[in-house]
Amino acid sequence: MDEHSYPYTIRNRSTNGIADLPVNFFPRTDQLEVVTMSIRYQHLEPIRATPERVFAAIDDLPLTSKWLPPCVSLEKIGDGPNAVGDKLSYVYKQGGKTGNMEGEIIARTDGKRLHCKYFDKMFDVSVDMHVAASPEGSMTTHIMEITPKKFIAKLMSPLIRFGLGKQTREAAENLRKMLETPDV
Repeated sequence: MDEHSYPYTIRNRSTNGIADLPVNFFPRTDQLEVVTMSIRYQHLEPIRATPERVFAAIDDLPLTSKWLPPCVSLEKIGDGPNAVGDKLSYVYKQGGKTGNMEGEIIARTDGKRLHCKYFDKMFDVSVDMHVAASPEGSMTTHIMEITPKKFIAKLMSPLIRFGLGKQTREAAENLRKMLETPDV
């Protein structure tokens, strides 16, 4: 690549121009990608129940508080069946404190997938639940992704990373136990 392929150069004044660089050696600011520090965890859990029954439990948002440990309540704002674009209100208790997040259903395939995103000042949280038929009944895939937004939240990332796997496995196990119990 010769220097004439670039119309401008950046003159390095400290070396009297000896180390001149072409202007597009440095990326333009509109070409920079913002790198986020998201924390992702995925867990598969077999459940001895039909995929229809498993998805119905996942799609029943108020029921979430029975199987997701930090959930106090999860409610859809509005009436009717769940659909993409529906707004959600999530109340949780974590570390002895109660908080709430706004949310939205961003993807939904009846009987197979429910993907919701939640957000507040500190975090963006993605919860993507998949259900598929398996020889035992159903296989669920729980995909959790947390993206810290504030500096203090980013500092907490190692603790979040440590706890996310445990919390996701516990939620999957709670859902399995709830659905495999005959009286539910």
